[in-house]
Amino acid sequence: MRAIAKWEEVPIFDSEEAEADFWAENKPDLRLMEGAVATPSETAGSVAISLRIDARMLARIKRLAQSRYLNYQSMIKQWLSERLESELRER
Repeated sequence: MRAIAKWEEVPIFDSEEAEADFWAENKPDLRLMEGAVATPSETAGSVAISLRIDARMLARIKRLAQSRYLNYQSMIKQWLSERLESELRER
């Protein structure tokens, strides 16, 4: 079994089966895992940011969120999360 020394050695997987096959033949190095432990500041929840959005676009987002019975900020965070995962899978 091969030890993975850097996270860059772990590929982006196309499926859970591909990921299972990879981890069946590889294992993370212990030092790598020790460095992967999240610090309290990394797990502290949300961080407030400022983002300028066109007033008409924001109004449309709010209407769409309301039609889905969602908070518009939560819907935007969901969209960002989905897009981020999509972008990372395409790498």
